[in-house]
Amino acid sequence: MRFSQSFLDEIRDRVPISDVVGKRVTWDRRKTNVSRGDYWACCPFHGEKSPSFHCEDRKGRYHCFGCGVSGDHFRFLTDLEGLSFPEAVQQIADMAGVSMPQPDPQAERREKERTSLLDVMEMATQFFQDQLQTANGAKARAYLRERGLTGRTIETFRLGFAPDSRNALKEFLAGKGVGKEQIEACGLVVHGPDVPVSYDRFRDRIMFPILSAREKVIAFGGRAMSPDAPAKYLNSNETELFHKGNVLFNFARARRASQGADGAGTIIAVEGYMDVIALHQAGIENAVAPLGTALTENQLDLLWKMTPQPVLCFDGDGAGLRAANRAVDLALPHLKPGQSVRFAMLPDGKDPDDLVRHDGREPFDKVLANARSLAEMVWLREVQGGAFDTPEKRAELEARLRQVTSVIADESVRRHYGQDMRDRLNAFLQGSAPFRSERRPFERGGRQGGGPRGGAGARNIAAGPTAISDRLARSSLVSGQQAVPLLRESVLALTIVNHPQLLFDEYDEISTIEFDHRDLQRCWATVLNAAAASGPRLTREILIEQLEAEGFGALILALDQQVRYARLWTATVAAAPEDAREGYLQALALHRRSKALHWQRRELERELAHATEEGDLEVVPQLLRTLQEVQLEVTRLENQEAIIEGFGVLSGRVKGPAAR
Repeated sequence: MRFSQSFLDEIRDRVPISDVVGKRVTWDRRKTNVSRGDYWACCPFHGEKSPSFHCEDRKGRYHCFGCGVSGDHFRFLTDLEGLSFPEAVQQIADMAGVSMPQPDPQAERREKERTSLLDVMEMATQFFQDQLQTANGAKARAYLRERGLTGRTIETFRLGFAPDSRNALKEFLAGKGVGKEQIEACGLVVHGPDVPVSYDRFRDRIMFPILSAREKVIAFGGRAMSPDAPAKYLNSNETELFHKGNVLFNFARARRASQGADGAGTIIAVEGYMDVIALHQAGIENAVAPLGTALTENQLDLLWKMTPQPVLCFDGDGAGLRAANRAVDLALPHLKPGQSVRFAMLPDGKDPDDLVRHDGREPFDKVLANARSLAEMVWLREVQGGAFDTPEKRAELEARLRQVTSVIADESVRRHYGQDMRDRLNAFLQGSAPFRSERRPFERGGRQGGGPRGGAGARNIAAGPTAISDRLARSSLVSGQQAVPLLRESVLALTIVNHPQLLFDEYDEISTIEFDHRDLQRCWATVLNAAAASGPRLTREILIEQLEAEGFGALILALDQQVRYARLWTATVAAAPEDAREGYLQALALHRRSKALHWQRRELERELAHATEEGDLEVVPQLLRTLQEVQLEVTRLENQEAIIEGFGVLSGRVKGPAAR
């Protein structure tokens, strides 16, 4: 039986490949990162003692670095268990909860028609590309040059030009033997009961091909050359191939970039075609864009299939902030553990194209480094421009925060959001006598405008002198800063600065480290950006130079003094690479174990408080025992860490005679 490609894609997308492979292997706990959908195991295809079999949910693929096997869901079942292809499809369909298609001659006919429509779209793409190079395309070529696009970029994105003619494309396709029905089915002409003679949909426009996940042209976007055109940008209409709310511009290319060796590990959603193309030309290849409308649920799902925490980038003006707030409301109900979004707000009046055209990627990288969490966006939106000088208004704010977070479907995430909002609210109200929130723009220059709930200009809460006391504003609760980071965090950051090759040896584990210290968070973002830009060629000297240029020179000096005082020489430049790596992995294991224990302790304390308030006394003894066990483990881990800190250098080897 022949299966349509759309059916195979559907069941593959519904079932993470780790669910298929995980029934036959045991995942390696040390190398596996569940939150990223990144799994390692000993290969089931050949005997081995160390895990070299890699499985990625985002790609829907597996690969063994030992024996070289690779494939998808179906290949795994056919190769490992000897199933036929239809049997493998049946098994995946059962896991997906999807009924197997019955033999349907009409469905097979539609699939053939769909394939032929893709051929027609490819012909149209080539026609537009050729037209761009003719005399008629001179004005369009000049426009693209003014926008700073190189010939290579134009070719990469297959940009073209639709001539100012009602029949040029239609006649070209007809001359190739394409029937009227196929041209209409592709959405390339305007037709209907009220249109006596169909005519080309795109006229006098720069053409942007829109690709499917399989990198086939399924639609076009057209940018008008005439300032009098009714619509500056025009997309293809809905067709058998194209459903606008289910597609992201540059999806396939960005997915590859985010997963490659030089990828940034996330996906950035910007607002338009030209933003994506300009970022690509500046070296930021992991950007996508919705197609001229607000982000949809299906598009957000596409982002989450590529990365657990995409960055949504919006203009810093009023319209951009309103769009960001709509995205907040869109994302909240669908949050899951480890699955969220961040928000990067551009300087007012600037778009990504403006930022990268003259100064390269650095200004945009700074915007990304200052991206805000979804929780922070919720908080800023609700308190901006408000006056909370009466008990009633404070109660209203509390009720509104509770209502906003109540839409989160996942119980665990909803509980944590509720606690986060209560913590912010308590700090906010206790730190200010008049409880007044001034109207302030975002830190990076958002313009005040007509945004929801009191205006578009969200404020930097800690900066408002009448909103929070100076003492509270300086506290780590609000600013996220301590005088110096925890020693363990300093070791984790400084070792990579002094030995950047470690980052590439263990990138999947190291790149996901979360620091509590705010300055260290920003410094770490610069380190990862430098690694993405330079790749394995990154040296300590290059990295130090970039960090100093970003204003982190004093922080790096403070970290160096801190670890030297503690005699943790494995983190210094003098350590041999083998010692640096061993010390680093030891510190990383302690860091992750410590974070997990502290999180578990906080959860138990909250459950205990809740059980006491609700009078559920039967569970209190068990909660107390568990809490005591966790506290003992925390104490044991802290003692272990103190002992390790006292040893200093492991072997005493240094990198060379010049090391100091």
